[in-house]
Amino acid sequence: MTDHAPLILDIAGTELTDTDRQRLAHPLTGGMILFARNWRDRAQLTRLCADIKAVREDLLICVDHEGGRVQRFRTDGFTHLPPMRVLGELWMRDALAATNAATAAGYVLGAELRACGVDFSFTPVLDLDWQDAGAGASRSGVIGDRAFHGDARVVAMLAKSLMHGLLQAGMANCGKHFPGHGHVRADSHTEIPVDDRPLKAILADDAAPYGWLNTTLTSVMPAHVVYPKVDALPAGFSPRWLQAVLRDRLGFAGAIFSDDLSMEGARRIGGKTVSYTEAGVAALQAGCDMVLLCNQSTGDGRPVDELLDGLAEAQLKGRWTPQPASEHRRLALLPVGPVPEWDELMVQPHYMQALRTLP
Repeated sequence: MTDHAPLILDIAGTELTDTDRQRLAHPLTGGMILFARNWRDRAQLTRLCADIKAVREDLLICVDHEGGRVQRFRTDGFTHLPPMRVLGELWMRDALAATNAATAAGYVLGAELRACGVDFSFTPVLDLDWQDAGAGASRSGVIGDRAFHGDARVVAMLAKSLMHGLLQAGMANCGKHFPGHGHVRADSHTEIPVDDRPLKAILADDAAPYGWLNTTLTSVMPAHVVYPKVDALPAGFSPRWLQAVLRDRLGFAGAIFSDDLSMEGARRIGGKTVSYTEAGVAALQAGCDMVLLCNQSTGDGRPVDELLDGLAEAQLKGRWTPQPASEHRRLALLPVGPVPEWDELMVQPHYMQALRTLP
């Protein structure tokens, strides 16, 4: 039996099938990520999360729920949270009001998710909002208004405030996309972005929040971006980035997730396209504690089973060795504290004050 469950998988529908239960019960499965296709309403989501926990109580139920255009649940009472750029714009007018609003956003985000049984959200985005000279637009379309600001100091302060709100709701956090995705135009979902800047420049700007927040971040997700002046490998497959820079130089001690292994930027390593298993093993060997495979459960779901079987075989053959420290970091991401019922949350004074504080 493995000492570590590194895989974060998904399901195709709004309820678990027998096949879903088998995959979630696999000893290498450590969690599940939800998407909009898994949502019908709050009652259905709450039942789904309870069914997942009935398979294994320790499974980490995750979602990409940042606010703005990246918010999976938007109806049936869920608050429409603003894109993080709105908080950055508020900072330019009133910095203290912006930090209060960021804390409120974190609390509302975490409390509403937890009231439905969701454990964890991949937020906040720590990428900088780099602007094209003279164009007044974000250089990275995939990041854009998901970023707080173009100044690393403002990003760090607002992210820390948002993480304070998450903590008040009993939820951990995830800084992404290390060491920074905002400087490149290409979208790693469909291309392999390349950032030609030297390490010194990246550390001075994009990666700076990770060092400043190393006592606050509970997890980090690296970018599927190649920084050739530092390493020929994308950051998520690079021991230099994940271990020498993130852990040793910047002092980060929390969990490291790979970004989605089904993205184009995740499956081209060393100039060739690799299998999901090869990508997963490479990410774990580089220093990731957990790896995500998203949107492959639809249809026959064969890629999900191939990754589960392939990683089990890689473990048996010694190509990957489970690390107890990685499992400890995974378990540390599970939420803490009591979970209010939705109706109870709606009249909770702290929650009502947070709603009034949102921009």
